[in-house]
Amino acid sequence: MNGVEAVIVAGDWTDPDRAKITLAEYAERWIVERPGLRPRTVELYRWLLRKHITPYIGDVPLNRLSAATFRQWRADRLAAGVSASVLAKCYRLLRGVLNTAVDPDELIAKNPCKIPGAEKETPEERPLVTVGQVFEIAAALPERFSAMVLLAAFGSLRFGEVTALRRCDVAEDASQVRVVRQFVEVPRQGVVAGPPKSRAGVRTVTLPQAIRPDIVKHLAEFVGPDPEALLFTGEKSGGAIRRPNFNQRTRWTEAVTKLGLEGLHFHDLRHAGNVWASKAGMSTRDLMARMGHDDMRAALIYQRATSEADQHIADRLSKLVEEHRKGSA
Repeated sequence: MNGVEAVIVAGDWTDPDRAKITLAEYAERWIVERPGLRPRTVELYRWLLRKHITPYIGDVPLNRLSAATFRQWRADRLAAGVSASVLAKCYRLLRGVLNTAVDPDELIAKNPCKIPGAEKETPEERPLVTVGQVFEIAAALPERFSAMVLLAAFGSLRFGEVTALRRCDVAEDASQVRVVRQFVEVPRQGVVAGPPKSRAGVRTVTLPQAIRPDIVKHLAEFVGPDPEALLFTGEKSGGAIRRPNFNQRTRWTEAVTKLGLEGLHFHDLRHAGNVWASKAGMSTRDLMARMGHDDMRAALIYQRATSEADQHIADRLSKLVEEHRKGSA
């Protein structure tokens, strides 16, 4: 028995001709054939390929890729000033693509992506605003966007989730909001409604009693009677709010800078709400369900969270607001 026959018998043989497809070609095919990818995810993957992968190693055939290929590629991109966070996204994409090339496609015998720790991101620590600062931000923005700030902070809602809310998603007394979709911005398509970021993103959030009158007031003054009417729209367009337009219309950067919060992002409001909620003494499962976080146990987290726990979190947040208001009186 010769060497090739021995490999075939051992089950480790792959057809070298099939593996001559380049990394760029195979990665594009992988994206097209990948079921369930959200439009924004597809755009991110293609951007990573176009910007950071294809120009450097995209023309290398799969059967010529090695661990050294990826170590050198990563080192070169780091030296060129690309952040470790972006390269971590690239690495996870490459590892996923080549996992499929191994199994089930059987184009290569093993995955050459073997850089310990390359998949990990270490994002910079974000600023933590206080309850009082949240209300200062809300007051500094045009009134039609004030409730948006409160919902993001005290409801732990993402930008895409809060901008996609409709009248039918909010209880009449503003005791709860139902998150069943989000807006994402897709190049060449504009703002598109889709499912939340994760399975656990579909949730009902109990709002603190202390901010419910603010939400009810917003509904009365700025939201049409149609159940499908968006909670937040442009004053003239009446359409969905794009993130760049929001920053421009609200003069967000100018507003937060005047408050001494230079560099604060809208998403930092949700971050603050998550921190406050974590101090309410509830279990990790309950907190994950409220925040809409997902992992391998997402279904269990969502199913086992109780409305009583969510109410407890809302009551705790309401108490924080009331303490702030008493202190400001």
